Amino acid sequence: FKKTFMKTILLSLSVLLMSLVPSATDSIYQFKVKDINGKTFDFASLKGKKIMIVNTASKCGLTPQYEQLEALYTKYKAKNFVIVGFPANDFMSQEPGSDKEIAQFCQLNYGVSFPMMSKISVLGEDKHPLFVALTEQSKIPGEIEWNFSKFLLDKDGNLVARYVSSVEPMSDEITGEIKELL
Repeated sequence: FKKTFMKTILLSLSVLLMSLVPSATDSIYQFKVKDINGKTFDFASLKGKKIMIVNTASKCGLTPQYEQLEALYTKYKAKNFVIVGFPANDFMSQEPGSDKEIAQFCQLNYGVSFPMMSKISVLGEDKHPLFVALTEQSKIPGEIEWNFSKFLLDKDGNLVARYVSSVEPMSDEITGEIKELL
């Protein structure tokens, strides 16, 4: 009787704990992060928009993708599309600067006007909870392999596509998927 009772208790606790872990689609609008200027950015403010989340870096061979990200944002922002950049220093220390330095770099070199967030971690024990949801709890799981990985979410916050770093923002693959979402 004790073993059965304990198993039932453990199973009930497991189910309860699993129900407390939000899926990426349940939680995307629950996230509040700091933007690159230290202000609170509430993902709930993006409800109804198509969102591309990108982990970025200023000293990477792929850093010129900022130019295409800005072009993509400019092309589709009037159609409820937004890009949200997250600087991360997880890959070969390619984002060593402070938030202020990153903001200046992005503005001066690429004219970035899409929302940029405060520097975070996208890997390891200190991985930001948003990236836990995107990489571990979504229907497209897997660790981020490098800077400029891209996550595309539909107007309801559902992750619909994920692109590796080498897929350029203005590629037919990405623009085609965005057009389908519009």
